[in-house]
Amino acid sequence: MRIYTRTGDGGDTSLFGGGRVRKDHPRVTAYGTVDELNAALGWAVTVVGDGQTADRLRCVQNDLFALGAVLATPQPSEGRAMPKGVPELPTERVAEMETWIDAANDELPALRAFILPGGTPGSAALHVSRTLCRRAERAVVALAATEAVEEGALAYLNRLSDLLFTWARLENHRAVVADVEWRSGSAE
Repeated sequence: MRIYTRTGDGGDTSLFGGGRVRKDHPRVTAYGTVDELNAALGWAVTVVGDGQTADRLRCVQNDLFALGAVLATPQPSEGRAMPKGVPELPTERVAEMETWIDAANDELPALRAFILPGGTPGSAALHVSRTLCRRAERAVVALAATEAVEEGALAYLNRLSDLLFTWARLENHRAVVADVEWRSGSAE
C-alpha cells in the first residue's frame, strides 16, 4: 500500500464516512490540531520522569485518536446513522482525569502565582502539550459554531488542559525543581 494517494493535491480531503472538504475547513482544523496535540504527547511520554504519568499519557493518546476520528466524521443528519468504525469518545475519562488532577494537587504546594512554562524537560513538554490542547479546544469551539460536534468533546479537552498543567507542575515538584514564577516587569 502506498502512503500517498494524490487525492489531496488540489487542497481538499476526504472525511470519515464520506464527503470531501477543503483542507482549511474548520472540521479539518479541529481534528488536525488534535493530531498535533497527540504528537506532542508522544514526545512528552519520552521525557516525563514518572512512569505512571507516561502510562496515563499513552491512555490519553488513544483517547485523542478516537476524538480525532469523531471530529473527522460529520454528525449524521436526520435518519442517517453514524458510519461503522467510528470509535466512541471516552467521555468517562473526564471524571477519571479529575481524580488524577486531585491526586497530583494533593502532592503539590499551593499555587500562589502565575508560572512560566519550563523547569524540567518533562514539565516543558507537558506545557507545550497544554498549549496545543487549548488550541485544539478553540478549534473545536469554532467548528461547533457552524456544525454539530460530539457532546463531551469540549469537556474532554478542557479537563485535559487542566491535567497537563497540573502534571507539568508535578514533574518539576518531583524533580525538586521550582516552578518559574512570572514576575511583572522582570528583565532577568
